[in-house]
Amino acid sequence: MEYYTGRRVNVRAIIYKNGKLLAVKHKHGEDISHYYAVPGGGLDPHESLVDGLARELREETGINAVIGNLLFIQQFPSAHAGYAEELEFFFTVKNPDDFTNIDLETTSHGAEELAVCEFVDPASVTLYPEFLQSIDLVDYINNDRPALVIDNLHEIHKN
Repeated sequence: MEYYTGRRVNVRAIIYKNGKLLAVKHKHGEDISHYYAVPGGGLDPHESLVDGLARELREETGINAVIGNLLFIQQFPSAHAGYAEELEFFFTVKNPDDFTNIDLETTSHGAEELAVCEFVDPASVTLYPEFLQSIDLVDYINNDRPALVIDNLHEIHKN
């Protein structure tokens, strides 16, 4: 049996506090990304979504996250070498107060991969994915609703 291996699976954290979202800017060699993104990363083989997100947050921030509900799922064409598409799962984190004073120098991956890790107003910065800039995060975090699926794969392929 042959399996499709052209898809990267990522997990992302929605860490929301006082109207702000924890976001990062990645390092690319000597350069720093011009946009913010929410923390997270790719799953290891045979790793569960929740375990993968907890690991990524521990590596990047040094904080043990309490993972909450699945809020969003996004599918889109990949820019990563070797992948045709990416599938991302966004979970809320229940202990946002623990993420207020992150020292990237004390983390296993943070200082190596990240230039900035801070709470930002999602509507006032360039934040990817773009839907996070305008969606009502409080509504999704506080209300028990089905995960929102954002399918950018088909929209882009239609053009």
